[in-house]
Amino acid sequence: MDRAVKSKALLIQVEQRIFLIRGQKVMLDADLAELYGVATKSLNLAVKRNGDRFPEDFAFQLNGDEVAGLRFQFETTKRGRGGRRYRPYAFTEQGVAMLSSVLRSSRAVQVNIAIMRAFVRLREMLMSNADLARKLLALENKYDAQFRVVFDAIRELMEGPPPPPKPRIGFKP
Repeated sequence: MDRAVKSKALLIQVEQRIFLIRGQKVMLDADLAELYGVATKSLNLAVKRNGDRFPEDFAFQLNGDEVAGLRFQFETTKRGRGGRRYRPYAFTEQGVAMLSSVLRSSRAVQVNIAIMRAFVRLREMLMSNADLARKLLALENKYDAQFRVVFDAIRELMEGPPPPPKPRIGFKP
């Protein structure tokens, strides 16, 4: 497979694994371990051995409510049935960058490059969306009520389509 195609596929994989927790864009330890090709236990052990490199704004352990939310979202197993025994760690962009100094393999370098590109791409998308909203507000203030319908339609397009209605559950005659 072409190197550019592999790189693009890895970038897409990474983007799907970035979550917003505590108001920060983070990646979970299990996802990072899978991408790096190591066991989650090994990744967390390397982080614990180098604890001074991972302050609270680089990596943090999820609390019970956050874990419950993830468990509900991903349908993971319950404790005692093969699931995790410890709460997962979440790594911010800086924490992921620091992982490259702890995990020293060629795969870790390639994955780290893809992760940094994904974070940059997300930041650019957020900035462009905020720019567009600011320009729309300026135009809306400049023109009168005649264009309100147009501005409302543009705002709806920016928000995206509403989620599809959920099918009814139960017996259907």
